[in-house]
This record gives sequence, structure tokens and C-alpha cells, in this order.
Amino acid sequence: MQPFRVSATGHSVNYLPEYVARWQGFFAAEGLEVSATVPSPWDLVLDEINTGAAEAALGGIWVPSMYLNRAARYTPFAQVSARAPLALVGREAIGPFEWRMLRGKVVMMKGSNGASVGLFIKMVLREHGIDPREVGFVQDLDGKMLATLFAGGMGDFLVVDSPSALTLEAAGGGRVATILAESAGDVPWSVYYAPGESDAERLAVQRRFVRALGRGMDWIMAHEAASFGDFLAQTFPRFEVGTLVRLVDLYRRTGMWTTPRIDRAGYERWQGGIAAGHLTAAPIPYETLIDLRATEDVAVA
Repeated sequence: MQPFRVSATGHSVNYLPEYVARWQGFFAAEGLEVSATVPSPWDLVLDEINTGAAEAALGGIWVPSMYLNRAARYTPFAQVSARAPLALVGREAIGPFEWRMLRGKVVMMKGSNGASVGLFIKMVLREHGIDPREVGFVQDLDGKMLATLFAGGMGDFLVVDSPSALTLEAAGGGRVATILAESAGDVPWSVYYAPGESDAERLAVQRRFVRALGRGMDWIMAHEAASFGDFLAQTFPRFEVGTLVRLVDLYRRTGMWTTPRIDRAGYERWQGGIAAGHLTAAPIPYETLIDLRATEDVAVA
């Protein structure tokens, strides 16, 4: 077996196809022994791929975008999740959610694990005709701290990962206003990337990884979450199994997992949000950043 190490920015439900591909033996069928680490702080993923301690980083595409032509070339070659795994939690039931409800409110969202959350929320606000300056943001604190303060009365809304949002609601700490995987559209939220350009040898390994990842996605889409609840509980022991089953089935319905190929339309939309957040001077053309060769045999979603 050939080792293939992933340095990930988290251990998340939206990364499920990778975990399933390992569990079901799809990576082993490709001759790969895939393992994952979650370094702290998260930006050590760059050190791990730069030194060869890992074959790929898993995280937001805003990182390769931000570094391009400035510091280093990091090349995205596959995606695992095509929607934002976030939820917006309010203090009480508000009926059908509309983004205009955030005008004049204070929205709390973590800033300690990268820029994706703030970039995405502000992009969606602009898409709905709302100037982000009309909303107050608290986003320079750790997620756990924000959740504690929100429960204590700080802010009007909290943006948090979806399993934590459902858990918070079940404990009476708030009401889920909207789950963004359902309401906020496609972006290549979590991608695999490697340093530089892949030579033929590395590309061949990436293709094997991508084939197995795609099989993991297909397996999930073919099985209702309740049928593998034990695996979900073992993989994400922090969360109640019923919450995980509910969320995985929602992700299955809403297009979280499509194919490993990075979607062009979602990419172009997200590039607009990344540029609007001043991480790049302008949106980066798809072919400039993405290496399509590893997914060239993958059907377009």
C-alpha cells in the first residue's frame, strides 16, 4: 500500500466521503493507505504539504487563491464538499428565513480558523441586495467562546457549523434560522490541494485518490444515513447520532456531495466573494488555479 496523507483543517461531517472511502476500502482498492491529521493551528497544513509530511491539504480554496503569484503556488485538484456546512442560529423561531432579517442585527461568527465564514456570509448578503455594512459582525473570536457568549445573550445571530447548530437548538440555546447547505447555493467549500504543479507520478496518485473519493460520494448518495448510523456515531462522537443522521440526509438532498471535480460555476461565484473580501485583487480564472487532470475522467455534476 502506498501512503497518502491528508493534512486537514478540521474533522467535519462535510468531509464524510473521505472517511467513507477509507471505511469501505475504496482507497485500499486503489492501492492507497490514506490517513489524515488535523494540525493546530490550522495553517500548519501548509507546512505539512511543503515539507512532504502530507500529500495534500484539505481546506478552503481561498488559501491557494490568496497565495497565487504572491508567495507560493498551491494547486487544487479535487473537491469534497460543494456547499457551505454552516447554519445561522437565532434566538427564537422566525418563520421562513429571509436575509433581509439581518439588517441592523449583530451576527457572530468565528474568525479563528480561517476566512471562509466571513467571506461567505458577506457574499451571500450582497447577492441578496444587502450591504454588509448594514449588519454588525463579531468575528475575531474562537467559535466555542462565541457560542458561550451567544448563549449568554451576546449578539442576535450566530453562524456555526451545522451539527453544532442543531445540537445548540436541541439544548434550547437558540433556533436554527437556516442551514446554508440548503439555502445558500454552491461553492467549492472544501478542496484538496498540493504544492506546485504535479508531475506524472504525483498526478497518477492523485487520480487514484480521486477515483476512490468519488466512490465514497456515490456510496453515501446510495445509502440513507440511518443505515450507517453506527459509523457516523463512531466518526463524530461529539454529536448525537440522530442529529448526524438528520444532517447527512439533508446534505445528501441538497448537493453537498456531487463529484470530486471542482464545479466551474460554483468556483466562479466563490472567486467573486474572495475578491470582494480583498484576499485577491480580482477573481482568478478557473484554469489558472485548478488542475483538472486528476478529475478529467470524472463526470461533470
